[in-house]
Amino acid sequence: MYYIVDSEKSFEQACTCLESAMIDHGLSHDFSVLHVHDLGKTLRAKGMTFTPQCKIFEVCHPLHAANILTGDMRVNMLLPFRISVYTDQGKTHIGLIKPAPMLAALSDSPSLLQIFEQAQASIIEMIDEAK
Repeated sequence: MYYIVDSEKSFEQACTCLESAMIDHGLSHDFSVLHVHDLGKTLRAKGMTFTPQCKIFEVCHPLHAANILTGDMRVNMLLPFRISVYTDQGKTHIGLIKPAPMLAALSDSPSLLQIFEQAQASIIEMIDEAK
């Protein structure tokens, strides 16, 4: 259900490399970053003692999203797709919860599953490029 890779890069380097990979894929595959949540920074700003780093990148492919929502509006709760860069015990990781298995738990639509599998494959390529 998870796809997580270890990175030898620092947290900030991994984030920068992921952003570059998303730009490259955005040009060729129409993905875009909707928002980046700096979860670690947010928690620390709220007074929490939280030393790990964690950024969550929300990514979207407009054509995929439109087709998904047209096929089953309830599936909107699985969107946008999220890629996480985080540290755990001093090591940097990049990963996502695979969207295709999540969809399969909620829908038996072969056409929606195909879209989710295509998006998942593209996101995994981005993660592999960034690591």
